[in-house]
Amino acid sequence: MWCPFCNHTETRVVDSRLASDGMQTRRRRECARCGSRFNTYESPSLKAPNVIKSDGSRVPFDEEKLRSGMLKALEKRPVETGEVEQAIGNLVRKIRTLDDAELPSKKIGEWVMHELSRLDQVAYVRFASVYRRFEDVQAFLKEIERLERESPDGLDTRQISLLGGVGVGDEKPDS
Repeated sequence: MWCPFCNHTETRVVDSRLASDGMQTRRRRECARCGSRFNTYESPSLKAPNVIKSDGSRVPFDEEKLRSGMLKALEKRPVETGEVEQAIGNLVRKIRTLDDAELPSKKIGEWVMHELSRLDQVAYVRFASVYRRFEDVQAFLKEIERLERESPDGLDTRQISLLGGVGVGDEKPDS
């Protein structure tokens, strides 16, 4: 390993620790010539499948694109960063450990929507509106009604009502 300070080729490992949920090893190194210390990160090299887009083209899987889409949907929502990172990590692990050489983008989108529905229903509807190309308000209403039917007891009480009126967990006001 080259020293980033003096370019000397002899460095020694001072300390090694697991990082990033055990998916990386952080090594603390010291240069034999100048004594400077620096970190290196080692992670397994897993071949991610190519993504088959809706137009039939194929592109390499891009973790940053997945992260960006999820973060846009979760913007200004009350979801902890750790929960988001864990969901992204779960998706990336699932994709990278597939045996298939190719994966339809539709499948990735469905997995993202599943993770978002568990994290935050508003973020789920945001993502679904773009992913499924909602054309009008009726499409939003249908998706919200479907959400309410599928998980009436699983609604997150941190969230405001999607359709206005009384929020989840609130009592109806006396008239």
